[in-house]
Amino acid sequence: MNYFDAVVLGIVEGLTEFLPVSSTGHLTIAEKALGLDVTDPEVTAYTAVIQVGAIAAVVVYFAKDIWSIARAWALGLVKPEYRGQLDHRMGWYVIVGSIPVGLAGFLLRDLIKGDLRSLWVVAFALVGWSAVMWLAERVGRQERTERDLGVTDAIVVGLFQIISLVPGVSRSGATISGGLVRGLDRVTATKLSFFLSIPALVAAGLFELKDLGGDIGVGQVVVGTLVSFVVAYAAVAWLLRFVAGHSIVWFVPYRLALGLVLIALLATNTISAT
Repeated sequence: MNYFDAVVLGIVEGLTEFLPVSSTGHLTIAEKALGLDVTDPEVTAYTAVIQVGAIAAVVVYFAKDIWSIARAWALGLVKPEYRGQLDHRMGWYVIVGSIPVGLAGFLLRDLIKGDLRSLWVVAFALVGWSAVMWLAERVGRQERTERDLGVTDAIVVGLFQIISLVPGVSRSGATISGGLVRGLDRVTATKLSFFLSIPALVAAGLFELKDLGGDIGVGQVVVGTLVSFVVAYAAVAWLLRFVAGHSIVWFVPYRLALGLVLIALLATNTISAT
């Protein structure tokens, strides 16, 4: 992997991590286009590690909110008067909601880094989950705000996050859909999705660090992570403004088009699945 590859993958990661179009799916496509081996553990580790740049963008963007949540959660452990506050409860929601994907990611790690890295999986997941996103918008009442959040919401959205381990589904597409199904408004569902992404992606990046150190140097990792951070910050700011007045169904035509193009290319042996 050279520095050009690192920049391209950093841009793809930062742009697609929080948009409901699947960062893993796009990274797999980009890796194939760059001539990289998508089944190489080091390549898989690299894409997981540069996700930390995207997560850093979320942390910086929501720094004030995250500090308030962390402070209220910690104080609530010893001071009962804090336990009814939204920030204290949000701390628990993030912890509880992160447990399902953490367990699933660990138990299914070989499958995730192996057979699921096929472009056939990416293609069908892009198409299939588009229907779920459309359905979530149709059935979601969107009458509940951030103050209405409960532990059941965190668990349900956390379970939806497990599905995002399938490349092509999209972590944000899965978790926002889960929030909409629970009746949350789009902005609340999107913010919860962002907060739940922090433990999941940081843990994934740290876990995959052990597989780096061969053909991919420190410089490429730093460049990819920095590029990911800058692009992701802009993507987070844009998406929050977008969902305030637009349906996530707007992303469905792109997902469908990309998925169908991939199916056509794979079916005609124009490209290989792995």
